[in-house]
Amino acid sequence: MKNNRLAALGCVFAGIAVAIGAFAAHGLKAHLSEYELSIIEKGVHYQFWHALALIALALWQKQTDCTYVALSGVFLSLGVVCFSGSLYGLALTDWTWLWPITPLGGLSFLVGWALAAWGLWRSA
Repeated sequence: MKNNRLAALGCVFAGIAVAIGAFAAHGLKAHLSEYELSIIEKGVHYQFWHALALIALALWQKQTDCTYVALSGVFLSLGVVCFSGSLYGLALTDWTWLWPITPLGGLSFLVGWALAAWGLWRSA
């Protein structure tokens, strides 16, 4: 993934996290339980931090042109979609089949961070 696209995706994910967080806090508060709101909050939290990480990875990739960074970005993006996306779905629907997707997103985050660490280690 080109670094501009990686940064753009990070910006899109950050914007979506802000929108979902605001909508949950203001528009859904009366309709969801505290537990459901906490699930959405957890998804927003992880999505936002990983969006910022994607932007940072894009800046790093401009400096080093490391292929591990691009691959890391793919896994972090997949983690956002699977982890945060499944949490949003679990909080807003009765789709219990989403539960197994959440840990796959977490695993994607771990792989993404491991690839970023490996790329940084190799470029040192």
